[in-house]
This record gives sequence, C-alpha cells and structure tokens, in this order.
Amino acid sequence: RQELQQRCCMDARRAEKTGKVLGEFCRCYKEQFGVALFNSVRYEIEGTGGPQAQLLHRKVPLEDHVIYSGNIFQYIEENKKWRNRFCMVPHNYGLVLYENKLAYERQLPPRVLINSAGYKILTSVEQYLELVNNSLPGVTPKSGHSSILKCPTDFPLILWHPYARHYYFCVMTGKEQEKWRAVFQDCVRHCNNGISEDSKVEAPAFTDAIRMYRQSKEQYGTWDMLCGNETQVLSNLVMEELLPELRSTIAPRLKGKAPERQRTWIQVSDAVYRMVYELAKEQYDAAVARCEQERPQLESTIRTDMDQIITSKEHLASKIRAFVLPKAEVCVRNHVQPYISSILEALMTPTSQGFAEVREVFFKEVTDMNMNVVNEGGLEKLVEYMEKLSHLAFHPVKMQSCYEKMDQLKLEGLQQRFDVSSTSVFKQRAQIHMRQQMDDAVHTFETLLHQELGKLQGKDDLCKSIQRILERVLKKFDYDSSTVRKKFFREALLQITIPFLLRKLAPTCKGELAKFQELIFEDFASFILVENTYEEVVLQSVMKDIMQAVKEAAVQRKHNLYRDSMVMHNSDPNLHLLGEGLPIDWSEEYSGQPEAEPAAERRRRAKQVVSVIQDDEGEPEEAHPGVPPSPPDAVKEIREALAQESLGDARGQPPAEELHMGLPVPRAGPPASPWVSLSQTKGQEVGHGGGL
Repeated sequence: RQELQQRCCMDARRAEKTGKVLGEFCRCYKEQFGVALFNSVRYEIEGTGGPQAQLLHRKVPLEDHVIYSGNIFQYIEENKKWRNRFCMVPHNYGLVLYENKLAYERQLPPRVLINSAGYKILTSVEQYLELVNNSLPGVTPKSGHSSILKCPTDFPLILWHPYARHYYFCVMTGKEQEKWRAVFQDCVRHCNNGISEDSKVEAPAFTDAIRMYRQSKEQYGTWDMLCGNETQVLSNLVMEELLPELRSTIAPRLKGKAPERQRTWIQVSDAVYRMVYELAKEQYDAAVARCEQERPQLESTIRTDMDQIITSKEHLASKIRAFVLPKAEVCVRNHVQPYISSILEALMTPTSQGFAEVREVFFKEVTDMNMNVVNEGGLEKLVEYMEKLSHLAFHPVKMQSCYEKMDQLKLEGLQQRFDVSSTSVFKQRAQIHMRQQMDDAVHTFETLLHQELGKLQGKDDLCKSIQRILERVLKKFDYDSSTVRKKFFREALLQITIPFLLRKLAPTCKGELAKFQELIFEDFASFILVENTYEEVVLQSVMKDIMQAVKEAAVQRKHNLYRDSMVMHNSDPNLHLLGEGLPIDWSEEYSGQPEAEPAAERRRRAKQVVSVIQDDEGEPEEAHPGVPPSPPDAVKEIREALAQESLGDARGQPPAEELHMGLPVPRAGPPASPWVSLSQTKGQEVGHGGGL
C-alpha cells in the first residue's frame, strides 16, 4: 500500500510538472499567434518576395509511391527473439514493418509503425551502449557481463531516441547495412522536418513560442530536439525538464542487474513520453482552437488599423533601439564580427560541395539515360528511364554522395563559443535543400522534354533535344542553387549569432525591457510585443555584417555563387504555366495499356515497379544466413526464423505478435519562422517512435 501511494504521488507530481510546462508554453503561443498573424497580413499587403525561382517545383512529389522495401531482421523485446520482417517505406517516410511480404500484399495490418523524428541511426552496438550508459549514470554492466543488447550479426542498425523506445535491426552484409542506413537517415531527415511550410501563421507562432519559452529558462542557442511535428516538439520540451527529476526518483528504485535496470529505465521513459505526448496534443490542440476562434476578430482589427499598428511598432522600436543598439553594436564588434567569416567558410565549403554533387549526379543520370536511349531503342526505353529519373531526388542511395558532403561541417572552437550544441540542424537543413533542388531540376527537365516529344523525329532528334534541355536546366539549377545557398548561409549565421548576442546582452538589457510596455496602445497589445521588438533590434545590429560577408563570398566566386546584382531573366516565360498542369505519369501515358490496373494489383506491384531503389537494383538483398555472423547460437536462431518465415508465407498465417500502432505521421515542410527556420530539420498513418 505504501509503495502504491508513493507511485501515485510521483505520477501526480509528473502530471503537475507537465501541466505547468504546457500551460506556460500555451501562454507564449497565444502571444506569438497575434504577432505572427500581423506579420502574415502585413506581408500579404506589402511583401514583394525574393528572386523568382527558375526551376519548376513539383507540388506532390511522391504520391502513391514507395521509397524502398525489403527484408530486415528486427529484435522483438517482448519475446527477446530476432524475427525477419518485411519493411516498407511509403512516400511519407514512415517505417512500416509487416510480418512478411505476403502480409503486405494481402493488405494485412502491419506489425510496427515508426515515425523516426528525433531518432539517431547507430551502426554499432558500442555506440548504442555508450548512449544507454550515459542516459542512466551509475548503472553500467561490469566488464565481462552481458549487456542490454546482443546482435547476432556484425551489421546492426539501431534507432535510438533520448525519451522514446528504441528499435533494433540487423542485416547480414555491410552492403545491406549501408543501404538501410541511407534509407533510415532519409526517414529521420524527412520526419524531423515535420512542421508544414504551408502554415504562415501557426508555424512561426509555434517555433517562436518554443524559443521564447526556452529563453525564459536561460536556454539559448540551437536545440537538437526541435524536430517532428508540433506535438512531438512540445513533448520533447516537456521531457527535457521532466527527465532529470524522473531519473533521480526512479533510478534508485530499479531492481536487478545493470542490463535489466537499463531496460526497465528505457521502458519507464517511453511510458512517460507517451503520457506527455497525449497531454501535449490535447493542450496544444485546445490552444490552437482558441486562437483560431479569435482569429477573425484579430485579422479584422489588423486590416482596419494596419497603419496605426505599424506606426506604434516603429515608435516602440525607435525607443528600444536607442537603448539597446549602442550596447549591441559593441558586442557585435568585439564578439561576433571577428568570427563571421570563419563561420561562413565552415558552412560554405561542405554545402557548396554538396550542391555541386547534386548537379553532377543529375548530369550523369541524364547523360547515361541519353546514351542508353540511343543504344537500346527510342521512345519505349525513354519512358522506362524517365520513370526512374523522375524519382532521383528520393533515391536514398544515389543521393547519399550529396548528403555525405555535409558530414565535413565542423565548427570547432566556434561551436563552444556560440553555444551551438551540434551541427546536425545545419546539416539536415542543407540536405533538405539539396533534395529539393534535385527534384526541381528533374521536374523541370521532364516537363520540358515532355513538351518536346511530339515534335521529335527519330533517335538523333531525341538525343539532341535531351542534351539541349539538359543544358538549359543546368543553367537554371546554377542560379537557383546560388539563391538557395545564400539564403541558407544568412539564416545559419543568424541562428548561430543571435542567441549568442541575446545571452550576452541579457544581464544589462532584459531587465529594463518592462519599462517599454507602456509605449504600446492596449488595442494593439496583441500584435506588438516588447520582447519580439527587442530581438528585431538585436538582429538589425548584426544583419549588415552578415549580408556583407555573404556578398563578399559571392564576389570571390570560390563557391560558384552569383552576385546579388545578377538577376536571371526568365528565358522560358511559359515554363511555369506548364508546371501548373497534371503530373506526368510516363508509364501510364506511353505504356500503350488503355485499361487501368485494379487497386489490389497496383498495390501488389507497387514495391516491384515504383520502389525507387529497386527500379535500378532489382530485388533487395534479403537477409540470409550465408554470411557467418557471431555469436554462433544466433546464426542458428536466424536460420530457424527464416524457415518459419517460409512456412508462414506458405500458410498465409503469420504468427501472433504484439502490434504497436501509432499516431499520424507529420506532413513534410520547413517552418515559416524567420531566423529559426533551420532549427526544424520536414495517406499512410504511422506512429511516433516508441510505438506512440
């Protein structure tokens, strides 16, 4: 009874702590919602936008397509066995695991649905054990004793999360491991980027509210767990504060040997995370609903009093500027300006190499296609190759050489000086830009080629037309790539330097901000916040130096950047009109098959025909016992598992096992927040990690 009472008290304290954090955040969100709404309406009225993109943007890149599918071994914690699973990655980048391939084709429910936002992909048990040992200090297995995880092969793939449950996989060869790692990394990259760019009010309100909340707790700088959709990010925010308290109360009560205590701790953390997720979703949805209810009245006030609100804000900004700017300029001159060029160079080298690799991969794929079409046959072969090329940007293995360039990004010394917890937010954001630029280039190429096809006569005409269109697209790519990279560099520099400046200025400036509140008319208090205006003034103090640094880098031409004065006029005025048409389906349009496939047959063939990797590489390498892994007893277990899988396929009756269902996968897209956009590194329903 006493233990039950203690547990109830602990649960009540955790719920109270969670409620307090969520309550404070929702207050911040309400404040930021009014500011974001005002900024959105003002931009709608006054905004001019940046340079026009030359490449077309595909609206729905991968609808009804499969990224990858194949067999992989998964460790089932409930029965402590390794099982062969059929894993499918749909267009929304959720990891969906079925009992076997037959279960997928028969549309049986999947075993596991994983949203990989916030996860790290580990390829060695040693890496994993180090993270597990650090998560529960003082509980480490003694040398020679069994650890929390034993992998039957030398090629594990582990999905680790600081709060949610972990997932354990393995394959039989190094080549398979590299392939699956690329696929899993693509899933993480996409799911991390979970706040939709389509939201021009809610997204910036949310990201600014997160930032303001953390700064109120003296937490400046980048945050690795700003990943996933809004509820996932908010759950991470709560767990960041809740976990130390949870560890101090739970850890002393854990029983058993070190591996068993570690395993129990992971389960406890996951259970609390699930609880927090549900509470966060409920309270956040309620906060959004309240703001949406007030939105019509707020928007009406903004449109009616726009000029007065702007005048009031400018008056407030002038007063804050007079107080803050002299101190901010000294801080910039002494602590930021000397390092801007070093930070920029560290960012530019790997990023520009990555975009150069995107250009090279695109050029090579189109050139190879052109040669193959000429050598093997005309239109029929072109359709086959274009079906593959249209998915190039979403091919995890072919794009890996581009993404790997960002692994060189190092901010040694600068990282500690500017309180950058890790470079992962910049790496992932640059990689997302690379994928987008590749898809834009491919989409523009296929649109122009599709327009030309009706005019061509024979192979020679086709070959010359492909080459001519390729050159046109590469010119457009170079211009858009320069624009995207310069914007990325400016945003990255701001995200590194602004938190540093805010922390430096806080002791002398933050306490004095309250006196400026009286300068805001009560009617406009929902749209003008002293804290936001103060940050804008601080941003202005360093913006000139950042713009100048990027401009000078473009003049050097070292990284193939266009000057700001270089404006590429649209040589294809009707191109963007072509982009508004229906998506091109090469296989259906030119296959000569008038009858549509039944839905069930299309699902069965989706893996074989549309799967991006398998188009080029045939059937995936299924895990098999051909390579002698260790330990020996695990080999026997895997062989037995394979035999059972074959038997299960024949009978069509998969063995019973617990099914971890989940929550909806977040939609892709970067957040709309102005200088923190890098922090968020975009039909099937899949669950959050840990089976949430």
